[in-house]
Amino acid sequence: MIRHNDKPMNFNADTPILLMERLCKSYLLGAVELKVLREVALAINSGEYVAIMGPSGSGKSTLLNMIGCLDRPTSGDYWLGGQNVALLDDDELSLIRGSRIGFIFQSFNLINQLNVVENIEVPMYYQGYSEHQSAQRARELATMVGLGERLGHRPSELSGGQQQRVAIARALVNDPLIILADEPTGNLDSESGTEILKILMDLHRQGKTLIVVTHDEHIAESAGRIVEIFDGQIRHR
Repeated sequence: MIRHNDKPMNFNADTPILLMERLCKSYLLGAVELKVLREVALAINSGEYVAIMGPSGSGKSTLLNMIGCLDRPTSGDYWLGGQNVALLDDDELSLIRGSRIGFIFQSFNLINQLNVVENIEVPMYYQGYSEHQSAQRARELATMVGLGERLGHRPSELSGGQQQRVAIARALVNDPLIILADEPTGNLDSESGTEILKILMDLHRQGKTLIVVTHDEHIAESAGRIVEIFDGQIRHR
């Protein structure tokens, strides 16, 4: 039984790594309340690969913000790794984002002035890594995603697929509980998209928990489960 307070629930291998209960999100537009998420219930286990799909205006982006701790629900609970993050303030949510969630964005979000290693290092600056530790880990991750020969290249010297590989490596630096990918192949050609999909599948086989928001049926079909959202409510295929 989950209690509605700020104390962590007992977290073990049998507990969902992500659990939303009766989660709602509303926005006030003047005197009008716009209900975007309605009583969302979602459980994702450690090591799962889940695709989230839904049409524009369905609440998909808002759900993504909730999962990524970029916003707080109006009501309901969101347990991540046994902690009710729905109750945390902005500073606490920032710590959760930095330590428990790896983000992969459609637009890559790399820093143009930094090379591959430096871009991967960025999250580690906020986590207490030494300069030597962060550089070593960044090189290891860059090599893992196939960029071992591109360590000194800046984003402008990389293809779109290579830039997304940098973003994937960056998402892995803190060994996050979940990896959250927002349309990870949306800006890529079909060949590069296929390569990125293979990397995601490899991460899944390594036991990583993947949550991919996508319009691409091909990506969704590679997932172990598809969750659809319509009018702010969850449906499972």
